[in-house]
Amino acid sequence: MGSRLNPYIRYNGNARQAMEFYREVFGGKLEIGTIADFGSPDSPTADKVMHARLDTSNGYTLMACDVDGQVEDVPHSPGNNVAVYLGGDGELRGYFEKLSVGGTVTMPLEKQLWGDEAGALVDKFGISWMFDITPRPEPAAG
Repeated sequence: MGSRLNPYIRYNGNARQAMEFYREVFGGKLEIGTIADFGSPDSPTADKVMHARLDTSNGYTLMACDVDGQVEDVPHSPGNNVAVYLGGDGELRGYFEKLSVGGTVTMPLEKQLWGDEAGALVDKFGISWMFDITPRPEPAAG
């Protein structure tokens, strides 16, 4: 299979809602395993997400979990040092629009000096997204 690189996003108790939202945006197959599913049904956080994975028909993969003292020793600390990047063709405009609902557009989709449209937003779950849409080549004149 080779190697893969994809985002793994940590949430402060709302991973299920975030991943269900991303499934609405991107489509695909969503698998969610709770702390109870992974062997701790009596935990006070048994209903929290231990691991979630969304595989889309476009080949995107997003993974996530809830962070609390029961799952990991690392506290949840959202920041702006990482963003999920999507590059491609015009179909990404729809994703940009859907992800921006309830969030904040930090850079509207606009044509840039390099010829592509680029934009950025923070979704309603506090996740930063960056978009770069490459124009389709003009058909050759015949």
